[in-house]
Amino acid sequence: QAAWQVLAKGGSALDAVEAGARWAEGDLCNSTVGRCGNPDRDGVLTLDASIMDGDGRCGSVAALQDIVHPVSVARRVMEKTPHVMLVGEGAQQFAVEQGFAKEKLLTPEAEKAWREWLKTAKYQPQINAERAKLPGNKENHDTLGMLALDASGKLAGACTTSGMAWKMHGRVGDSPIVGAGLYVDNEVGGATASGVGEEMIRNAASFLVVELMRQGRSPADACREAIDRVVRKRPQASKTLQVCFLALNKDGEVGAFALHKG
Repeated sequence: QAAWQVLAKGGSALDAVEAGARWAEGDLCNSTVGRCGNPDRDGVLTLDASIMDGDGRCGSVAALQDIVHPVSVARRVMEKTPHVMLVGEGAQQFAVEQGFAKEKLLTPEAEKAWREWLKTAKYQPQINAERAKLPGNKENHDTLGMLALDASGKLAGACTTSGMAWKMHGRVGDSPIVGAGLYVDNEVGGATASGVGEEMIRNAASFLVVELMRQGRSPADACREAIDRVVRKRPQASKTLQVCFLALNKDGEVGAFALHKG
């Protein structure tokens, strides 16, 4: 709805996906996105995000601490620097220089969940149906990815996450990696991913979905075929890990597919 408010006024797809992602980062209070995210195994909350315009411009940040809106920092990387990705302390330094305020983001609820997890300190990502059974793992992974097509026919996408709960400190998933968690091309369409980021990175997954659409497949068929490829490569992993895609082509057709229910 936050993104649609931008589109309804004739705004750009890029502004729309940033607005939607910002709402998720700041107001949704989801344990896998933004300020309410669960921390890593050392109790540190780090955020990842990317944004991409259909003309090929893109920006991202990874392992960013104490900044509420990583998607907006990612956009500044795209628009204000010659780079695509900034990480860690450098990303935070850039954010502060751009006027973003530093603030402690780890919520009492997230810290409590982390301390509960420390009792066993077992790290084993679970698919949706199973994760709710584990202490502190109710929402282990649920990346927020957005795709938009505006009135002028331009596409854009954004992806933002706090990553896997209890991940190793410094771990970066697919969300800030262009081509893995997000890819957009005005000539074809866009795709974004959710689930276990390592699988998306191994398969350049969002880029793959877009390329399958370029070959003539519908968004839904492209998503399904990309998941089939993930399964063929790592059949054992596919039994325990969730992989999901969302796609939108330049004609406004949408499709999605997930390896497991939920």
